Amino acid sequence: MNITLRQLKVFERVARRLSFTRAAEELYLTQPAVSMQIKQFEESVGLPLFERLGKKIFLTRAGEELYRLSRQVSQQLEEAEQLIEELKGTDGGRLVVAVASTVHYFAIRLLADFCKSYPKVRVNFKVTNRKGLLRMLEDNEVDTVLMGQPPEELDLFAEAFMENPLVLIAPADHPRAGQKSIRLEDLQNETFLMREQGSGTRNSVERFFAERGVRILASMEMNTNGAIKQGVEVGLGLGLVSIHTVERELADGRVVVLDVESFPIVRQWYIVHRAGKRLTAAATAFEDFVRSEAQRFVLPFDGSLGSSPAEAVGSGPSS
Repeated sequence: MNITLRQLKVFERVARRLSFTRAAEELYLTQPAVSMQIKQFEESVGLPLFERLGKKIFLTRAGEELYRLSRQVSQQLEEAEQLIEELKGTDGGRLVVAVASTVHYFAIRLLADFCKSYPKVRVNFKVTNRKGLLRMLEDNEVDTVLMGQPPEELDLFAEAFMENPLVLIAPADHPRAGQKSIRLEDLQNETFLMREQGSGTRNSVERFFAERGVRILASMEMNTNGAIKQGVEVGLGLGLVSIHTVERELADGRVVVLDVESFPIVRQWYIVHRAGKRLTAAATAFEDFVRSEAQRFVLPFDGSLGSSPAEAVGSGPSS
């Protein structure tokens, strides 16, 4: 067979996703370009590798065997690339970091400070939801992930590096703003703005209320923290968010944190990578940086956030 590494890479991604469109998006190629690479690959192999049934594509027997081999080749190439990057040390090399959408509110500043210390490291920074992070970990597409509680069923290294308090925010003119020790039962008629199903924040909140026998009667689903915060500002309902996402809104007095019994819900942020993954020097340096410096870039939580937005912000994160 006369095949190229490019063809093998394109085939492996199409076979993994079983979609020419998704493969093209992830490889930053046009769909015709992906189709052409697959056509040339199949001509070199001399056998069809995909079959189309309705609107879906499936691997043929030959495709399944080549996909298994292509995965092995891809992993070996990744190991070779990691070895080269490791030999370059932290004066150079590449770092691929992915963070949960909630984390990016402070991760951007954290990364900026890291890049000042390691200016020659080439960084690829990705922001996505929990589902996207787990897919990238499973496919070994990233060096390090910063996220909430990772699932136990995946073979991952996970280390908590900082607390992540979830708080209940309301519009600044909400009737209960400034009230002390609000009972959970008193909020049952409120509309709650919630993240999408499968979100780590959503899972924690639903478990929290279920354990206390409190039923939320009305909720509105939104897929970003930005949408939730804007919804709270205009009075659509109450929002359950990480304290690390509302620094500006609290400072500007656009929202307040309600003083509700049993709140905040204290979760953890985790450093995560594949178990057994051989980290480059740059990735190791970044994880060490997160462990030692992350706390500087987040809003401090002292339990008095419900009383005054100004007090809530305090001095803010240092730079």
